[in-house]
Amino acid sequence: MKEFPKDFLWGVATAANQCEGAYDADGKGLSTADILCDGTAGEYPDELKVYPDKYYTYHTGIDFYHRYKEDIKLFHELGIKCFRMSIAWTRIFPNGDDEQPNEAGLKHYDDVFDELHKYGIEPVVTISHYEMPLNLVKKYGGWRDRRVIDFYVKYAGTVLRRYKDKVKYWITFNEINFISTIPFCAGGLFFKPGEEKDAAMYQAAHHQLVAGAKAVALCHEISPDAKIGCMVCGMTAYAQTCDPSDVLDQIDADREVFLYTDTFVRGYYPSYADSFLAKKGIKLVRQPGDDEALLKGKVDFLAFSYYFSRVAPLNPDNDPNISDNQRMLGLIENKYLKKTQWGWVIDPVGLRITLNKYYDRYQIPLFITENGLGSRDVVEDGKIHDDYRIDFLRRHIEQMRKAVTEDGVDLLGYTCWSGIDLVAATSGNMTKRYGFIHVDLDDQGNGTMKRRKKDSFSWYNNVIRTNGEEL
Repeated sequence: MKEFPKDFLWGVATAANQCEGAYDADGKGLSTADILCDGTAGEYPDELKVYPDKYYTYHTGIDFYHRYKEDIKLFHELGIKCFRMSIAWTRIFPNGDDEQPNEAGLKHYDDVFDELHKYGIEPVVTISHYEMPLNLVKKYGGWRDRRVIDFYVKYAGTVLRRYKDKVKYWITFNEINFISTIPFCAGGLFFKPGEEKDAAMYQAAHHQLVAGAKAVALCHEISPDAKIGCMVCGMTAYAQTCDPSDVLDQIDADREVFLYTDTFVRGYYPSYADSFLAKKGIKLVRQPGDDEALLKGKVDFLAFSYYFSRVAPLNPDNDPNISDNQRMLGLIENKYLKKTQWGWVIDPVGLRITLNKYYDRYQIPLFITENGLGSRDVVEDGKIHDDYRIDFLRRHIEQMRKAVTEDGVDLLGYTCWSGIDLVAATSGNMTKRYGFIHVDLDDQGNGTMKRRKKDSFSWYNNVIRTNGEEL
């Protein structure tokens, strides 16, 4: 193969909690994202409530809820083939354990999907993306309680049936492996003093794996022609040296991701799972029927985000007090790579390595559903000259192209994060911008929300128009 497939899905990606705003409109309930003042994904508030004297960026987002027609029109001008988005669980089941879904929320997404199809844009829909009903956290403790499995499956079944004629591509959870890194954001988990965090996080992860598998089986039953995948944050690890013990550390670091992908793709826990968890002092509680659910719910494709690589061992001194951000990135610096303004290493070749690792391991289609550069953009005479973003994306797409055309990787598509500026999950503000479209809004909620095309807008339009031939 010398070029991308003709039906390659070029697109952009967003999340409901980061762009929609309208946090209490039309019957929507409070989500875990709605109580994050500063949006720091790894933390959670002392009290699970909204303080009236504080500003919450997630409450307004970029008002995509009301401006989706304007924004989708801009996406059409950008030339995208698909739009990765998520449904807000709390718009459909405001409390999570409601008897009946909220029709106003269902109708909203009907309208969004219709608008996308009007322009020939294929929706790629994440069922749960870093938000869940706050009531399920208060009442059940989030995903630590296996009763949440049934609430999720009921929600998933509701949207799968409602939109079976409008959505062909589904994703169960966003970056499911991060429940063991940013537990409140990814799983609604909070901890009592002295509680063993790892045990709670991995038990909650088991519940999500079972719930996701059940959603996959439901999708196959409801929409046999649809495709449904899982998603992880793809953080390829390198050994610090060629010392064999360092290589073993690298294998352990990769297994923090493979534990999830192995289970979702193969339909059962991998052979190393028990020893991997035992090293952390964990023994999962698995109930009858769980293994059968996992086997029945094997995914059709593997989606992943890619922002950075890391070096193993992630925590060389076994420091129990490292921060969630340190846990995610690893403590050892890669001297061969430069960093973004937020300290994430820039590693385009790592994307090719990741694609090859996953495809060699699973031999099912892959989908890059997030890749982008967060930066402080400056408006000069009404324009945003973001050559740094173009350079970042060009170098990553070049490596992606090599993986497809030279290495034979089966890749469904590529959706940049995020197409349009929105609230950054890791910082909770608008300063860290990812879009091809600038939104006039600052961290305190000031601004007109006017949309402006950045220089990268026309660049990406040409990439799509030439199917990745001109970068």
